[in-house]
Amino acid sequence: MSKLTIKSGKSELVLRKSQSLVGLKTTPTTERSATQPDYIETEVVKNMGGFNIVTLKCDGDTVDEKLDEVRTHDEVEVGTHVYFAEGSNRPLVPTGDLYIVFQDGVTEANQQAALDAYHLTLVEHRENGRILARVTAQSPNPIKVATALQELSIVKFAEPDLDIVLDAYAFAMPPDNLVPHQWHLQNGGFVADVDYPLKKGADAKVVDAWRRLGSAGSSDVTIAVIDNGFDLTHPDLRNKTVKPFDLWSQSSEVLQGDARYTHGTPCASVALAASNGQGIVGAAPNAKFMPLSGTSYSNRLTEQMFEYCAKNGADIISCSWGTTDSAFSLGPIKEQAIAKAAKEGRNGKGCIILFAVGNDDLDFVNFYAAHPDVIAVAACTSQDEHAPYSNRGREVSICAPSNGDWPIIAARAWWDQGLAGFSGNQRYWYDGRPRGQHYKHFGGTSSSTPLVAGVCALLLSANPNLTAKEVKQILQDTADKIGRPNEYLNGHSTKYGYGRVNADRALAEAIRLRDQGAAPVREEVATGINSGQGLFRFSVQKQPAEGWGVQIGAFYDYGNVLIQAEKLQSQFGQPIIVNISELGGKTVYRVVVGAFPDANQAKQLLERMQAAGVKGFARNFRDL
Repeated sequence: MSKLTIKSGKSELVLRKSQSLVGLKTTPTTERSATQPDYIETEVVKNMGGFNIVTLKCDGDTVDEKLDEVRTHDEVEVGTHVYFAEGSNRPLVPTGDLYIVFQDGVTEANQQAALDAYHLTLVEHRENGRILARVTAQSPNPIKVATALQELSIVKFAEPDLDIVLDAYAFAMPPDNLVPHQWHLQNGGFVADVDYPLKKGADAKVVDAWRRLGSAGSSDVTIAVIDNGFDLTHPDLRNKTVKPFDLWSQSSEVLQGDARYTHGTPCASVALAASNGQGIVGAAPNAKFMPLSGTSYSNRLTEQMFEYCAKNGADIISCSWGTTDSAFSLGPIKEQAIAKAAKEGRNGKGCIILFAVGNDDLDFVNFYAAHPDVIAVAACTSQDEHAPYSNRGREVSICAPSNGDWPIIAARAWWDQGLAGFSGNQRYWYDGRPRGQHYKHFGGTSSSTPLVAGVCALLLSANPNLTAKEVKQILQDTADKIGRPNEYLNGHSTKYGYGRVNADRALAEAIRLRDQGAAPVREEVATGINSGQGLFRFSVQKQPAEGWGVQIGAFYDYGNVLIQAEKLQSQFGQPIIVNISELGGKTVYRVVVGAFPDANQAKQLLERMQAAGVKGFARNFRDL
């Protein structure tokens, strides 16, 4: 076909007509119809310049012939050709409006004569001889009209209004080469370079959170990591350090190179390793890094470390150390130092403080983690199971993926000698397979804790006004219940806390609070149900004893039923069925998701739930 050349903005476009696409503008009633007209083959783009871009069922006709026929339908207000600019694969449609500038001195009568010649209607006069006009049913194609007007001596230029599909600047995954190995961020059910099966979905949902946020977090958030052995020359850490401090030397010169101390480097990397095109990334790769070197049980140094973080702009403080020795529990001075930072940091919103629960396989947690202002982080595995080394206790806030089945990859300090008693690659890699000299396999609650710290940074990236208490509440309220339902009492497990961290759900709640100025949605559930407080809306109807659903557990506490019902209904969009019965003299509430006429539909829902990390089984209502 012949090409058309038109002016558009500051350039000229050479257009060719599409051989398959057309634009249709239909009546509002037709646009709302659930059924597509039988002459449309495929809808390609919805509402571009007021037109739906479609392909037609030509049945042997040319596109021109079929478009002429479609234009005769009562519901079709306008049908137009679609174009492509030379060198572009982006469809383009004329909206029907034209911007025309006449030469100086051209009278309004002569302007109107030019419009009449092409059956254009005047929309409005603008300054400096500009007018906005629109084609009518009698007008030629707007591009042809503009081309013809440009040839008139009285016209300075004529430009048709065009619309195209614009780029959506969606989040792009970090290009770092080891990201596919980082199953704790997104678990696809396998390890990237070995034949080892993981449980799909057993991860912290960090990649989902990045997509929701549209980025990997903000550089306005600072994570302080208190530890020993920071390699500040590491490629994932070196360009993001702010206000480093060494407690032992009382200077900004952080201890490096001592083979006894290497722990801080991998911990920091799990939280905030930079996206630089190589290696790994942290959960919040854009966050700033405040390294505080020199852990200590000393009252004075404990006061100093938390005071330093709070006064120097740390938003989050991650600590993968502590003690479970009963001779060294926290006294009031240490408790006060932590409480002060948690309440007064961030200009009164409070520093978010995280401690690992410890790796001792004990039924009580690290004494620092037991502090009420701390987020106490336990570890779970790539199979969504409790990591056997992870300490347990009523103070556990949340758990996060770490080793215990398959380890994660973290940064390694240049002076790290690896595991004693091993040689070669076995010193650094669980399977002996190297993945770069700057990295190693890592795990423990030392790894799960900075992972949650990175998630906290994503929440503050979306909503910097959250208080420390609100962040803790959000993490707990949006966590995924893993393990067996009967391991939870009032929504809490001594192994898993309130569940495995779900960065995406937590971020969604942080955004909701930002946009609505609301209080955390689950706070009244977590704290008020057992005391008869809180306000809930019910819609109750009798469920016939027939059909199928997915039972997720049985609960003695009604508050836990409410918590589970709200989360499950929000997550899966299905009704929640509750069976009330007696067992051993106690009232038992069996919670079932969905109500389907056959088992196959229930099993399909079960697959969705299992993929999301929710355990259950298909249940016939007759058996309840």
